[in-house]
Amino acid sequence: MPLTRIVMRLGRNPDAGYPGGDDHRGYVIVAPLDEGGKLDADLWRENRKACTVDRFSPDPDEKADGWLTHRGANWFFHYDEEDEGPDEPVYRLGDHTMRLGDYLTIHEADGDALTYKITEAVKV
Repeated sequence: MPLTRIVMRLGRNPDAGYPGGDDHRGYVIVAPLDEGGKLDADLWRENRKACTVDRFSPDPDEKADGWLTHRGANWFFHYDEEDEGPDEPVYRLGDHTMRLGDYLTIHEADGDALTYKITEAVKV
């Protein structure tokens, strides 16, 4: 299966109270990447049920699991939990490479925009 397991950990976000980041908060994503490290919508369509998102945190109330979804040119994190609110948009996710050391900004359900660093990227 042409998917990659990506681990993103909270990077430095001084304005949000995380000046040094937090390795215990982040996301584990299983995503279809092309050879250049970008999301591939065609591969996603072929493997959508396997494209998952798990948010981890020391706070059990912040943990969630769901799916990587795609609508139009946009990618989202979708959760089934009622209290999660709307899908989390990931700013221009389709335009970014998802390689070790890259950074991404996620607009959290509570309105915060936080930066995460990719700390693992392994083919599954």
